[in-house]
Amino acid sequence: MRAWRVERPGPISGGPLVAGDCPDPVPGHGEVLLKVRVCGVCRTDLHLAEGDLEPRHPGTIPGHEVVGEVIGLGPGAARFGLGERVGVAWLGGTCGACRFCVRGQENLCLSPTFTGWDRDGGYAELVTVAENFAYRIPETFGDEQAAPLLCAGIIGYRALSRAELPIGGRLGIYGFGGSAHLAAQIALYRGARVYVMTRSAEARRLALDLGATFAGGAEEQPPDPLDAAILFAPAGGLVPVALRALDRGGTLAVAGIHLSDIPPLHYSDELFNERQLRSVTANTRADGEEFLRIAAEIPLRPTTMAYPFEAADQALRDLAEDRITGAAVLHMEHT
Repeated sequence: MRAWRVERPGPISGGPLVAGDCPDPVPGHGEVLLKVRVCGVCRTDLHLAEGDLEPRHPGTIPGHEVVGEVIGLGPGAARFGLGERVGVAWLGGTCGACRFCVRGQENLCLSPTFTGWDRDGGYAELVTVAENFAYRIPETFGDEQAAPLLCAGIIGYRALSRAELPIGGRLGIYGFGGSAHLAAQIALYRGARVYVMTRSAEARRLALDLGATFAGGAEEQPPDPLDAAILFAPAGGLVPVALRALDRGGTLAVAGIHLSDIPPLHYSDELFNERQLRSVTANTRADGEEFLRIAAEIPLRPTTMAYPFEAADQALRDLAEDRITGAAVLHMEHT
């Protein structure tokens, strides 16, 4: 099969992602084999390619927002039928036995596996997935619209939950890419007022088009105190900026797997009055199922930019340079 691999992690301008042929994957016990239709491009893929996340094995195939067709069943696999459309997300497996899995917090599993990091992902013609960690995709969404839901959407939904936005409250969003523009739509659907701070002028226009009350620069102070905020940009320097924008009792959730260093925080200015700072770690399968149900109910309107599979490296360069509005999606053309 054709695939893109991370051969030499480093700056995206140096070409760390290399295309070539590799052996077809074979589904193991309880796994299904998918013919990839589309794969979303996530900032985590960029972190992997550039070495911010160290690849777990040489020649890792990135991609964890996969929509594909079941074309093979491993031993014991019975959840999906041949020809069925299936979604593959970031969380690829958990132990099921550690203290976190047992109490329903599998996102904190002590020995998880992740798609496109531990397991080879969807920047390829074929991919395998454990059937218990795959998703049925609501018919409301076409392939291109469904792809970003599988990570950007799910993680944005968990981040929104972690931010504890009160009903009808004011939500600040820092950075406005694939995940943020989906989380914003859920907050708006629930009656919140949304304030977006981002350096991209195109993203600010999208925010206003979606119904945001305010859209300003990345470090701009919103016109009203925020009840909650989510930091989607991987910029630790924005943490004190966002904390200062919170009202008393507000919560800031940091949604990324990678964040640059956070500068020193001043207790009285940024944490006093019961302001909270929280991280977001992966998601549970329950998060994913609940999010997909809500996404179809609204329904969400993912904003996407399509790239041919052969341009995966260009998509990551565009993501690094903030040239993507919404979410990028790779389209596979099978020969």
